[in-house]
Amino acid sequence: MNKTFSAIALGLLLACAPTLSAKDYILTSHGVKNDSTRVQTAAIQKVIDKAEADGGGRIIVPKGTFLTGALFFKPGTKLHLEDGGCIKGSDDIENFPLIPSRMEGRSIYYYAALINAYHVDGFEITGNGVINGNGLKYWKQFWALRAERAKIKKSCTNLEVHRPRLVFLWGCDNVKLSGPTLCNSPFWTTHLYQCKDVLIENCRIVAPREPVRAPSSDAIDLDVCSNVTIRDCYLDCDDDGVCIKGGKGVYANRSLESGIVENILVERCTFGPNLHGTLTLGSECVHARNIEVRDCHVNTGTAILRLKMRPDTYQIYEDIIVKNITGSSGTVIDMKPWKQFFDLEGSDEKPYGIVRNVLIENVDAKVKSLGTIAGNQADTVSNFVMRNINVEASQPGFECVYPAVKLENVVMNGEKVENPAK
Repeated sequence: MNKTFSAIALGLLLACAPTLSAKDYILTSHGVKNDSTRVQTAAIQKVIDKAEADGGGRIIVPKGTFLTGALFFKPGTKLHLEDGGCIKGSDDIENFPLIPSRMEGRSIYYYAALINAYHVDGFEITGNGVINGNGLKYWKQFWALRAERAKIKKSCTNLEVHRPRLVFLWGCDNVKLSGPTLCNSPFWTTHLYQCKDVLIENCRIVAPREPVRAPSSDAIDLDVCSNVTIRDCYLDCDDDGVCIKGGKGVYANRSLESGIVENILVERCTFGPNLHGTLTLGSECVHARNIEVRDCHVNTGTAILRLKMRPDTYQIYEDIIVKNITGSSGTVIDMKPWKQFFDLEGSDEKPYGIVRNVLIENVDAKVKSLGTIAGNQADTVSNFVMRNINVEASQPGFECVYPAVKLENVVMNGEKVENPAK
């Protein structure tokens, strides 16, 4: 598997090597004002459209703050944020049109993101500037609706409060995100759908927990993507760090719009305290294969590896490696049923999950407990190994219902841990 990832990494380096842009288009040289109070969507979009018409080029965000709604990048165009340059999202959903999109494992009409690229091969976001989603108003609306629903004992779904994502890329190959800070997204921060050959490096992707939590502000969502390297990033949003998606529902494994996520490498990243999962597979995932997280530092209260097992979706999680992890976390492993919005869609099918070829090794961390490996009744686990794990646990414990799980040199609070299912 290491040889495979080395080949992938080399290919990405070649694919994402710097190239000379046809031309640079500095926003302030094309009629856009440095004004953080006036929405300038049309003026900024006009610059993007001109760059496309002229044969392509980089849209340069100079020092200053530029308030805007949804922007749509076109073939041949790229985004570069200079030091001190900031694209700031409008907090009025009217500035984000309802268009064909992808959310929560389904292809639906949804609100455009702040930064959008549909089928723009070679798209890049570079530079040390900021894309700020300005999400406070949206977050408050979400929690207010949730509180109102709680009074009548009803739930509130993520889609009921209309919130844009920060970045949404659909069908883009040879993508590079290098350098920027992506922050305060109203919803998911970086969502890639049907993209391949992607490099995300040296990015800071964050959203707060206080004074208002940024609900479902996942740092990176990979949805039917392949050949992705994520390295040297700081990820700290109020939900998942790197989330593997790809579809959900009884028929998702037979749907053309859903599919596999494979050949993903996450290395030398730091995961912050707001996260609900470091590497999460699910809750919308039909097939994940060849996923590796290595040489990372965690400072979270959540699981290092989280497997969400949906009883209404056929799932395969295979060839997963997590190794060389230090820091502190809630647990090392969390594999449990995930029944949020369970729906068999009127069928009499009985979906199940397959988990195989999983290795967690070389983990040295402070945790609450070692964790849990217990899916749905019909789920199967094979070739699952935990090796060279040394944890200091505040609430020592480990639950595992699968005898096939092997523990090799797993130590908690100085004592060797055995598989309780054996």
